[in-house]
Amino acid sequence: MQKVKLPLTTDPVKDAQRRIDLNGVYTANMLTRLAESVNKVLSDAQVSLSFFIDAQKLPVMKGNARVDVELTCQRCGEPFIDTLECEFIYSPVRSVSKIDELPEIYEPIELNAFGEIDLLGIVEDELILMLPLVPKHTSEHCEVSIAEQVFGELPEELAEKPNPFAVLANLKKK
Repeated sequence: MQKVKLPLTTDPVKDAQRRIDLNGVYTANMLTRLAESVNKVLSDAQVSLSFFIDAQKLPVMKGNARVDVELTCQRCGEPFIDTLECEFIYSPVRSVSKIDELPEIYEPIELNAFGEIDLLGIVEDELILMLPLVPKHTSEHCEVSIAEQVFGELPEELAEKPNPFAVLANLKKK
């Protein structure tokens, strides 16, 4: 299967009028901002996009993207592979004042001075939003067993230490 490289920018209004469908990739080395947020980008981003005019005569860009990345487990500190997948739906606007006129199902995307959008930037933003807040293995694959994990209980040596804020409580009483 041949990898089709997607354009960096596009005119979503013209593409919607022509009902363009794009299927292709952004290579891993193009995803520089995503690479800064993960250990490593392991695959090219597979992207599918459809441009069309909806029933309200609004131009729409609907798409999805998928990429494999390496993250560090926050429980055991070991690297693991995760697949980021996202779906999105945008409608381009010429100015910020038009954003309130869009239906809630569409995210607004502002056109630049040439009437285009940064397609790579949008896809990369959506993939970054799919990163887990706390990356971790599933329990059965993590080196830290469930028995070693502590939830809400302090070890005895920490529980017996005096509270450093107790002095503030005395000030409040005065």
